[in-house]
This record gives sequence, C-alpha cells and structure tokens, in this order.
Amino acid sequence: MPDTMLAVVKPNPAPGAEIRQVKVPQVGLADVLVKVDVASVCGTDLHIYNWDPWAQNRIHPPLIPGHEFCGHVAAVGKEVTTVKEGDFVSAEMHVACGKCLQCRTGEAHICQHVKIIGVDANGAFAEYVVIPESNIWKLDPSIPKEYASILDPLGNAVHTVLAGEIAAKTVAITGTGPIGLFSIAVARACGATQVFAIETNKYRRAIAQQMKADYVIDPAVEDAKQIVLDATDGIGVDVVLEMAGHPSAIRTGFDILRRGGRISLLGIPSRPISLDFADDIIFKGATIQGINGRKMYQTWYQMTALLKAGKLDLHPVITDRLAMQDFNKGMERLRTGEASKILLYPNGNR
Repeated sequence: MPDTMLAVVKPNPAPGAEIRQVKVPQVGLADVLVKVDVASVCGTDLHIYNWDPWAQNRIHPPLIPGHEFCGHVAAVGKEVTTVKEGDFVSAEMHVACGKCLQCRTGEAHICQHVKIIGVDANGAFAEYVVIPESNIWKLDPSIPKEYASILDPLGNAVHTVLAGEIAAKTVAITGTGPIGLFSIAVARACGATQVFAIETNKYRRAIAQQMKADYVIDPAVEDAKQIVLDATDGIGVDVVLEMAGHPSAIRTGFDILRRGGRISLLGIPSRPISLDFADDIIFKGATIQGINGRKMYQTWYQMTALLKAGKLDLHPVITDRLAMQDFNKGMERLRTGEASKILLYPNGNR
C-alpha cells in the first residue's frame, strides 16, 4: 500500500481546485478502503469548484470532493465482515446518523443529521477513499465500471421514477441533466407508454433523443403545454418528473399534469417560487412529492436489478472520459453546457 495518492483538492475557500499528492487515508475499525477505478462528476462538484453561495455556506476546505465512484476494496478494518479485499464496490455517500426519528422509521435517506462523503468529508476524487462498511454497496462484476460509477445519480432517477405508479403511464421530464436523462431510460424500462423530455439546452435535447424519448421539446420556442395536450387527447400527463428546479420548468410541470396526476420534485430552486395552490394542486387533486437522494437501501436493490437485467442503456449520457489529472478541464467542459456525465480515471486509463 502506498503512503501517498493523487487527489483533487479544494485547498482554500475560493474558486478552483488543485491536483496534489496527499496521504492515503487511514482505515478505522469499521471502515473500508477502496481503490477508485472510476469517479463521476456531479453538478454539486461544479458548485464546489465555482465556490458559489451554496458552497460558501456548506464546504469547509481543505476538502477532497467527489461522491460518485466505483472501485475495488484495498483494505478493511478489523471489525468489517461483509466485504473483503478485491471486492468490486460502490457506496451510498450519504452517511445517516442511525439515531434520529427518520433513521429509526425507515427514512434514513432524509436523516436529520446526514453527512455526505465528498461534501462534508473527503471523497472519491482520489486514488483511494475511505467508506464506512455500512455504506458500502457490493457490486456484481457483470455491471460495467462506467455504470457502477454513476449509481448515485442513477439512484436519484430510480427513486423519482418509482415514487409512484409508472407502468402504462404517460410521463413528462422537465430538465434533462444527467438525472433527467437517466429517468427516460428508467421510465421506459418500467413500462411508461409515452415519455416527453422538456429541455432548453440543445445538447441535452440531442442526448434525450438518443435516450429514445418520444417527444423532445424546447419550451423556449415551442408550446410545451399544447404539444403535451395534443399527444394525450387533451388530458395531460399522468406523471411529471421535475428535474430542473427552474421556476418556469416547475410552472410547465404543473401546467401539463393531468387532474389526479403525480408530480415528483427533485430539482432544487435557487429561490422561493409561487404556485396557484387552488388550480395547480387542490382542484387538480395533484399528488406532490419531494424527492431527496435515494432510499437506503431499497433504491440500490432496484437499480442493481435493472442493470443486471440489461434494461438500461445509459451510454449516451456519458459524454467525457478524462484522466483525473485533467479535472479542471472537466469543470470547464461542464461550464460550457455541452457536457453531460464526465468520468474521471485516477490512473489515467479508460
């Protein structure tokens, strides 16, 4: 085992990040040390890189970011019993306290005291990362590493899609970032009859077409509501999966939702927004769900089953593959709006 490793480090409370040699983390009694094969970049990592107001209020440098990854177990603590050296793994990076009301009633994914590896503690943009044994997810070797590295956002998509009935339902997805794009595949695999993808970014719309959405709509130049109503005999969609968090996207979601429909909200608005509670919710009889993360660990079993069954083609969403040393290039690619999912390889190999 080497003493040092390559890592992406947020050294100071300022924009940017550095590539450094740092010490390999120590393994506690109930910890697992994982040698990272592939890590994936998330929008949260861009917030940290840019040092925006959210990052300034949440992040405490120095920090190694990164919360999406896969790898192989390099070492285990003396109390670890469920995995061994050489096992292929990923991890749920939300570390729940296990003691609050939510944790004790099956809702650990909304733990009151949750800590996130890669946000509140050093993460996976490194050659090695330490994970509590309780959060390790052992993987079937048949799952490709590229897919294994994106289980965190895929889990968000699976949780959102399967938060209610989906088979034989019409579905609209507002916002086709990576999670929205994954949701197209998951909705299809789970029996949705029509999928509408609503997105202003032309690069994301192109990927949505590759993901086989039935309708790909640019709400900036097209009447999304009328297109949806025309395609659904004037009824609206059964399910809206809101992934953008933008006020206009949320407005569109409620406009196209049928009476008695379900809207699941994952996108996070940057400011408070207003709704017409009477017409949008009460008289419509709408079911509204807030979606946070992935269910521990129901969602992990669901997405693993979908992947092992070969039900999901996610490759169009992966637009860039870079050596971890080129992390800053990846951030610039994300800033252009032309990249979707960016994979990082610590050893430079793809």
